[in-house]
Amino acid sequence: MEGKAWNFRANKAIDGSKLGIRTYIDILRSNIDHSDGRSVIPLSHGDPSPFPSFRTDPSAVDAVSEALRSANFNSYSSTTGLPLARKAIAEYISHDLSYKISPDDVYLTAGCAQAIEILISVLAFPGANILLPRPGYPIYDCRASFAGLEVRYFDLLPEKDWEVDLDAVESLADDKTVALVVINPGNPCGTVWSRQHLQKIAETARKLGTLVIADEVYERFAFGRNPFVSMAEYAEIVPMIKLGAISKLWFVPGWRLGWMVTLDPLHIIKDSGLLGSLENFLNMTTDPVTFIQGAIPDIIGNTKEDFFSSKLNLVRECAEICYEEIKKIPCLNCPSKPQGSMFAMVKLNLSLLEDIGDDMDFCCKLAKEESVFILPGRAVGMENWVRITFAVELESLIEGFARLNDFAQRHTKK
Repeated sequence: MEGKAWNFRANKAIDGSKLGIRTYIDILRSNIDHSDGRSVIPLSHGDPSPFPSFRTDPSAVDAVSEALRSANFNSYSSTTGLPLARKAIAEYISHDLSYKISPDDVYLTAGCAQAIEILISVLAFPGANILLPRPGYPIYDCRASFAGLEVRYFDLLPEKDWEVDLDAVESLADDKTVALVVINPGNPCGTVWSRQHLQKIAETARKLGTLVIADEVYERFAFGRNPFVSMAEYAEIVPMIKLGAISKLWFVPGWRLGWMVTLDPLHIIKDSGLLGSLENFLNMTTDPVTFIQGAIPDIIGNTKEDFFSSKLNLVRECAEICYEEIKKIPCLNCPSKPQGSMFAMVKLNLSLLEDIGDDMDFCCKLAKEESVFILPGRAVGMENWVRITFAVELESLIEGFARLNDFAQRHTKK
């Protein structure tokens, strides 16, 4: 029966957006040889929570259980988050700063990913552009593309421990540049920038008149020569919005509790109208789960420092093993030893390999032949590189590199 043509169709803005990390992992999963009796070793994404060594602290589980059983958190939340949760997070962030954060500056989100979605949506206006790091975290690219916000990439420099190419930042920016995104500790590079470099970034952004988005979801994941210093220390220089979450430090990404913190001592964000737009957008979006919000004061207050220090020591040991094992494989080169987060960026020397076309081919064949997942570098903006996640069970990490070494030897040109 013929009739009027259907009015709905594919959304080209979505279909044309950059692929997210989960899409690449699905591609790798589709290459698995199911006749291989070995378990898959996931060195491709930053979620160590399934591994016994990275289980969250029992006090955090108790806090969630008690909040749920109390029946005090079954109602809707306010759009900015429950006051007791905002207060607890403000105090938590303030602990490592030289000044105090106000709870009124904290906005709760369903994970750090939703915070990114909200910010990109609010910042997007016709003709605007945003400066993103390359390599970087692809959700920024995906959301910007969908929102119609032009992306301009500045390089992180592997020969300088992945510092920001500040000259490139200045050359890329114009009067329509709305924000500069910095991720520290670094995903995907495993960097922790020095206090001096952070100040230079802030001064450059001030010179350009652009907001800084400080993605610090891996804060405190610093185990190298540089201690973690929050960009929040430079809010007097440039207005910024700090992003964070409990997902990484407590190893609970599925709990979906993140935050945005406006750092605006000179009221630049407020006077621009951006703060009002941010709050209006929050009225149109979903809230984080209320019983997780309700548990936050006890999650933060009852988790002992021993939990964090023991997990950081484990991540440090994994990072050391990762770096040393990479050096044993001739076709791989890690230009900068990981200093933080859960990742290392590794350059492929394809000239040493046969039957490997590029980073995607390398990762798909590795998945098929060895049941090991690593992320192709194109997922984070760097073709013919790979990103390796080292925050996994030690035994799995060692076995994963043994298989990776076997794969590399098998494909080495004779």
